[in-house]
Amino acid sequence: MSVVEQRRHLATAIPGPRSQQLQDRKAASVSAGVSTGLPVYVERASGGILVDVDGNQLIDFGSGIAVTTVGASNPRVVEAVQRQAADFTHTCFMVTPYEEYVAVCEKLAELTPGDHEKRSALFNSGAEAVENAVKIARAFTGRQAVVAFDHAYHGRTNLTMALTAKAMPYKQGFGPFASEVYRAPMAYPYRWVGDAARVAEEAFEAFAAQVHAQIGEQNVAAVVIEPIQGEGGFIVPPAGWLRRIADWCREHGILLVADEVQTGFCRTGDWFACDHEGVVPDLITTAKGIAGGLPLAAVTGRAEVMDSVHAGGLGGTYGGNPVACAAALAAIETMESEDLCGRARQVEELFRSRLERLADKFDVVGEIRGRGAMLAIELVRGGGDTTPNPDLTRAVNAFCHGQGLVTLTAGTYGNVLRFLPPLTISDELLHEGLDILEQAFVAHA
Repeated sequence: MSVVEQRRHLATAIPGPRSQQLQDRKAASVSAGVSTGLPVYVERASGGILVDVDGNQLIDFGSGIAVTTVGASNPRVVEAVQRQAADFTHTCFMVTPYEEYVAVCEKLAELTPGDHEKRSALFNSGAEAVENAVKIARAFTGRQAVVAFDHAYHGRTNLTMALTAKAMPYKQGFGPFASEVYRAPMAYPYRWVGDAARVAEEAFEAFAAQVHAQIGEQNVAAVVIEPIQGEGGFIVPPAGWLRRIADWCREHGILLVADEVQTGFCRTGDWFACDHEGVVPDLITTAKGIAGGLPLAAVTGRAEVMDSVHAGGLGGTYGGNPVACAAALAAIETMESEDLCGRARQVEELFRSRLERLADKFDVVGEIRGRGAMLAIELVRGGGDTTPNPDLTRAVNAFCHGQGLVTLTAGTYGNVLRFLPPLTISDELLHEGLDILEQAFVAHA
């Protein structure tokens, strides 16, 4: 395994000539529906650096959308993958099982919120996990309705598109969608009048009243919630709101499904975002950071809920692939041994101080939000005008890309810059990336 020096280096313009050639090949062979935010073609990666085919070394503030939490090409993960691939790459757990699948489920029972007896089922993607969580909730409760929230993102399958709030690009032209999915208002403090306590109270009351009037509590199988919304713009609900939702669900025999696909595995400074308020969901879905870059996802939940599904009702040919499971065990070992929850909190401290300085200089920064190494800034017109500013967001994002910093946008209104660096990235690379971000604001704000 080659070692990549942890420094930014620009050998060509971004994108370079070889990347442009590959982009031409992509246009001729890959569906136009598969877009790329930054068309540089990576040939190697390590830690917090991506190396493209033109020899450029880019600082990674995206982690493949919160996937390479333990760093790109993490040595433990690479070694585990190589060892497992040499043993066997596939049997299908539903045909002839293997220990790695069981070991991952045992770790999930240990790490996920709550000390109750748990079971897990493994899948390939976050969307697949969410879809199966809904199946399980319906089987256990005998009810059909599912409630999701404004600004939610849960995936691109038919059912998870119905749960997802944003039309373009995720839902446009793809309907009709799965039925018995309902949407409730999200506690979005920046765009809800009042202090945090008022937002928590009013948003909960609006949610409860809407479910009661439009669906009926007795018809609801599950409430599906991201404890911190991801694609919706890293919206952090006010303290107490998630707890109120959880208590209300328990009162009405409704399952609380926590979608921790993006927030899970140390990203927010806890193993899971629900841990911050001590909320214990009935079911929790995970993916992204679970396996250091390999495709793996899970539904973990109360034993009586997970075991309510008939034999054969859950599964999939590739779900819990042995190589992905080996990678997950190595990634979790790294998180534990290197205290990556603690590292996420350190990243937040460094990031917030720099972002606050940025906000002091530029009033187009409407809000800084997030938790741990899952942080974002919402950009507005400024001067007291909180109208979303997607044009500035795109300009800042493009400037960062041109300077060799991988950044991501998000938000229902396309006006949020989100930051998801690997938790193993150095402070030096974080500061250099933030210097570039500040330069982008100087150039465009």
